[in-house]
Amino acid sequence: MITAIGFDADDTLWHSETIFEDYHRRFQARLARYHDPKTVEQALYATEMRNLDLFGYGVKSFALSAIETAIDITGGSIPAEELRALIQGAKEMLAHPVELLDGAGETVAALAADYRLIVITKGDLRHQERKFQRSGLAAHVPHCDVVSEKDNATYARILARHNIAPENFLMVGNSLRSDILPVLELGGHGVYIPYPLIWAHEKVPAPTDCPRFHELANLRELPPLLARLRD
Repeated sequence: MITAIGFDADDTLWHSETIFEDYHRRFQARLARYHDPKTVEQALYATEMRNLDLFGYGVKSFALSAIETAIDITGGSIPAEELRALIQGAKEMLAHPVELLDGAGETVAALAADYRLIVITKGDLRHQERKFQRSGLAAHVPHCDVVSEKDNATYARILARHNIAPENFLMVGNSLRSDILPVLELGGHGVYIPYPLIWAHEKVPAPTDCPRFHELANLRELPPLLARLRD
């Protein structure tokens, strides 16, 4: 029986990737006189992957990789004011208002009466905690775990700390790689809710033969699914 639900944050409870996409567009436009958009994007992604173990996830790590990419692909000729503009863009991302996905507030509030709720998210600790508080969801979700990686070991530690058996846990998220597959491998349940945009690093095939895997169109479909799983 499911007694606890974990929610991913970015692009599951509130919008995030659209903010990154806007930065990507501006980044490509800023470097257009040096390289075509495809070359710029490929270089940025390669830099992000190279830096992932050192920088982790989030806006700050992304901004550092963007600055490094800009220096590299311009041969160091990019002016200081252009780099300052990249930093300013990152500050704007960090200060961007939290915009909940449709149905997020109502769904979380409705489920809080019957389930233990936890937010489990990757990214910069300060930024993610600030977004969680600004989201208004803290009134219904007593715990927000910000982690450096979402893998089997991380979920196992979180479940053990909260004294939750994997078979009683359901994770909701927009990333199969980070939110769903590790939990399924532990014996838990996964609800995949695709977001229109997803970072290439998170793209993996969906499981095809696991009865504990479910795909929904939006968060409003979650309470009816849980009701069916109880029957």
